[in-house]
Amino acid sequence: MARYVARNTIKLMLQNGIDVPRATVGILGITFKENCPDIRNSKVEDMIKEFKQWGVSVVVSDPWADAKEVKEEYDVTLSDISTENPVDALVVAVGHKEFRALSPNELYSYVKTEKPVLADVKSLFDREEMVKQGFTVFRL
Repeated sequence: MARYVARNTIKLMLQNGIDVPRATVGILGITFKENCPDIRNSKVEDMIKEFKQWGVSVVVSDPWADAKEVKEEYDVTLSDISTENPVDALVVAVGHKEFRALSPNELYSYVKTEKPVLADVKSLFDREEMVKQGFTVFRL
């Protein structure tokens, strides 16, 4: 499923004219489930690998995960996705309360392209609101 999400995100990025090998994707969440620090059995690692096969840079943000544990287990450095560190596409992989609290405007401020892709794996956000904000939305 993780590779499916990555491939569909890439497909939409290409359709939107985003230069995929030079793109950055922000992944919101790496833990196994929402509002929990457990990173065991996280499928996000497979998603990261798929994006990297396409030459995409990946930034992972997770307020619940222990940065040291994530680095040791998956060789991923947790970072903030913000207006200072914008991305070309966002994948909402885990439904943490911190992510649910983000407004469409806040999410849009985290991207640097005119036609960003939002892969809302957990269906946290209202599709119509995100489309109005300027996102191309993909959901499972």
